[in-house]
Amino acid sequence: MSDECTKDCKTCTRDCGEQESLIKTPHQRSSINKVIAVLSGKGGVGKSIVTSMLAVLMQRKGYNAAIMDLDITGPSIPRAFGLKQRVTADEDGLNPVVSETGIQIMSINLLLQNETDPVVWRGPVIANVATQFWTDVIWKDVDYMFIDMPPGTGDIALTTFQSIPLDGAVIVTSPQEIVSMVVEKAVNMAGMMGVSVLGLVENMSYITCPDCGKKIELFGRSSTSQTAGKHGLDILSAIPIEPGLAAAVDAGKIENFKGTWLDALADIIEKP
Repeated sequence: MSDECTKDCKTCTRDCGEQESLIKTPHQRSSINKVIAVLSGKGGVGKSIVTSMLAVLMQRKGYNAAIMDLDITGPSIPRAFGLKQRVTADEDGLNPVVSETGIQIMSINLLLQNETDPVVWRGPVIANVATQFWTDVIWKDVDYMFIDMPPGTGDIALTTFQSIPLDGAVIVTSPQEIVSMVVEKAVNMAGMMGVSVLGLVENMSYITCPDCGKKIELFGRSSTSQTAGKHGLDILSAIPIEPGLAAAVDAGKIENFKGTWLDALADIIEKP
């Protein structure tokens, strides 16, 4: 293997004898069409809610959506969908839990005895879970799978980029200057691994005054446009601080959310 190898066999043109050696084959009973990773350079910017909303939107469009929750040490997807049941298994593999509207979901919290049990595992063990969620789970007729990535660019992110054939990535950010800096790390990692970045989603972009309707930038002037311009990316959505969204997540009713903030992004993902 060359010292210049990025370990991304999908886009490599060299005949080194190791083509596709890192890409894992999904479960033999799985059928998965398009896979989109949702990531950022740090935690707390809203990757999970963006992942959830995108899956809901694609399901509303009539497709079969799925979520692979790879935020192993801080999973929140099951709570957003109000899921209490546990993953079942048969002789072939694991069956994801299905939400109220039919979204297939796999998360470590659906395997634990209690949702508050901590996952105190070392990096390589956690990274292995990412590949197992791909190879051991039976994903049925999935049109669009969204992967809720953990924060940062560590073991599990690297394993996911190398092992799962991604069709693109959405990067979530918030207006603060320091967030823009770490978002660039995520953009650069995607570039190194040959994964196309569809664009940026700015969460917590503003809050709307309930009295006058004015948009208030709580974190000051956003620097997201500068980051997007530097890398030739589009800002695909600016999601406000919306109490209704928070309430829907807390109640496990994210499938009932109202809002058009991610409609344009869903249309982009839908394109061949």
